Amino acid sequence: MVLDGFTLIDGTGRAPVGNAAIIIVDGRIDWLGPKSQLKVPAGAQVTHLAGKYVMPGIINLHGHLGNTVGLAQDPKNFTRENVEKQLKLYASYGVTSVLSLGTDQDLVFEMRAEQRAGRPHETRIFTAGRGFTGIDGYPTTAPGMKGMPFEVSSPADVQNDVAQLAGKKVDAVKIWVDDHLGRDKKIPLELSKAIIADAHKHGIKVAAHVFYLADAKALVDADLDGLAHSVRDQPVDDALIASMKKHGAWQAAATLTREESTFIFAQPGALLTDPFFTRGVSPTVLAILKSPEYQHKIASDPDYSKYPQFLKMAMHNLKTLSDAGVKIGFGTDSGPPVRFPGYFEQWEMELMVQAGLKPMQVLTDATHNAAEFLGAKDLGTLERGKWADLIVLDKSPLENIRNTRSIHMVVIAGNKI
Repeated sequence: MVLDGFTLIDGTGRAPVGNAAIIIVDGRIDWLGPKSQLKVPAGAQVTHLAGKYVMPGIINLHGHLGNTVGLAQDPKNFTRENVEKQLKLYASYGVTSVLSLGTDQDLVFEMRAEQRAGRPHETRIFTAGRGFTGIDGYPTTAPGMKGMPFEVSSPADVQNDVAQLAGKKVDAVKIWVDDHLGRDKKIPLELSKAIIADAHKHGIKVAAHVFYLADAKALVDADLDGLAHSVRDQPVDDALIASMKKHGAWQAAATLTREESTFIFAQPGALLTDPFFTRGVSPTVLAILKSPEYQHKIASDPDYSKYPQFLKMAMHNLKTLSDAGVKIGFGTDSGPPVRFPGYFEQWEMELMVQAGLKPMQVLTDATHNAAEFLGAKDLGTLERGKWADLIVLDKSPLENIRNTRSIHMVVIAGNKI
C-alpha cells in the first residue's frame, strides 16, 4: 500500500512534513519521506491524499472492554461478540490501541494472542487482566463490579495474584485506591506497596486509580509507575511533582472526559444531536439520554454539584504536571455506562487543549507517549519499521484539535478500517 501527497504529523513532536509519502508492506512502514523521492513498488495500491493530514492512531491507556451493553454493566456481557463490537467502534473513531484496565476475563488473553499472531482489523488489545482492591473495597460496590478485581487481605494474597497475572503476561497491573468520597473501603497502603513491589519483580508496570493528592503522593513514593486518573481533590504540589520526576512516574491518563460524564448528561445540550457522537450510540440509549426522567436522575445525585469542580481541578493539575515536565500519557476510562468508546477519546483531546496544552503536545501524548508507557516499541509514531497504525484526516489537527474528528480513513497494521 502506498499513500502520498499528505502532510505528515509523525507523533514524535517534530514539525509536520508537507507532500509526504509512505510505503506499507505487510502492515508495517517500509519507507516514508518526501513524495518527490517516492519509488512506487510494482503492483502497489496507491492512494493519493493531497490536502489530507496523516497522524498515528490514538492509544487509550485507560479503557474497560466488554462489560457494558447499553447502559448496563455486568460481567456476563464480556463475550467475544461484545468485545469485538467495541474494538471496531474504537477503531472507527481512530483509536487503534486500548489498554483495558482491570476488569477483563480470561477471554481477553485469547483474543490478544490472536491479534498478535497476525494483522488485526480492529483496535489492538492491551490488558491488565483483573485489577486489585481490598476486601469489599472500592469499586466492588458499583453495579457489575463485584468479582471483577482481586480482593486482597495480605501480602500472600498479593503475591499469588500478581504471579497469576504475570503468568498470563499482562501489559500492566491496576490498583484501585479510592474510598468513593468516603462511601467505600479503600485498600490499605501496605497492600498497594506490596502489589507495586511484586509487579516490579515480574517486570510489570503498575497504574493506580486515585482521587486524593495524599494517595497519589504515597503511591508515587512507593514507586508507582502511573496515575490512571488526575488528582481531583486539591492542586498537585511541589512534593508530588518532585517525587514523580524522581521515580519516573507518569500521569498516564488524565480522564477528563470521565469527570465530565458524571454531570453533562443532566444538561447534554447539543451533544445528543452531534452526528459524530450519535453514530456510536444505539437508538435505545440515545432515547434514554434524551429523556427528562434520566436527566433529572443525573441532576439528583447528592454529589452532583461537586462534579464540575472535580473536572476543573483535574484540568488544572494536568496543566501543572505537563508544564513541570512530568510525563503525560493519554486515557479516558471509557467503556463503562455513559463513557462512550471512541467518542470519548476524541473529546479527551479537546478537553486537554482546553486545559492549556498545545495541540501538538496532546497529539504526542496520545500517540508516542502512550506507546512509550506501554513499552510498545513498534507503535505510537510513524517511522520506518513500525506498524502502520494511522489516521487520515481532512483538516489539520494542529490548527484546531477538533479536526482529529475529520476522519477520512483509519488504518491498523496496514488494513483499511
